[in-house]
Amino acid sequence: MIRIKKILYPTDFSSYSNQAYFHAIALAEKHNASLTVLFVYNPDSTTTPGSQGDEVADRRYWQGQLEQIRPVDTRIPVTHVLLEGDPATEIVRYGRDAGIDLIVMGTHGRTGIERLLMGSVAEKVLRDASCSVLVVKLPRGQPVPTHSDVAVAATK
Repeated sequence: MIRIKKILYPTDFSSYSNQAYFHAIALAEKHNASLTVLFVYNPDSTTTPGSQGDEVADRRYWQGQLEQIRPVDTRIPVTHVLLEGDPATEIVRYGRDAGIDLIVMGTHGRTGIERLLMGSVAEKVLRDASCSVLVVKLPRGQPVPTHSDVAVAATK
């Protein structure tokens, strides 16, 4: 029997992450597991809408976005975590330190030279995590909205 009591859902607020959210919620419901929603802020590569260059304000913005992600099923215990640094490194470290049983995350599905040049957070997490990782991609043929068109997957 698979024992899943703690699920980690890392998000970058993209449509790819939103797709993984639905899997994370379904698994949390099925296994009566808790859910940790994680965002890794990287001041060098994270674009904050309306930013004036104030990193404290930017962190506050991302914490607010993060805390809006809540399952409709209030029986699922949820924790929100904002970390700073390299996303793959921080996701793997948090998963290990928190005793996470399963990481459920989206992937952009890049291949070839694009993946080689940019790297893949999902691939690095899959390779280095101390627990199982479920990587979810958008269904083939589904249009990908631009980042500015993406909304948070759940409401309070």
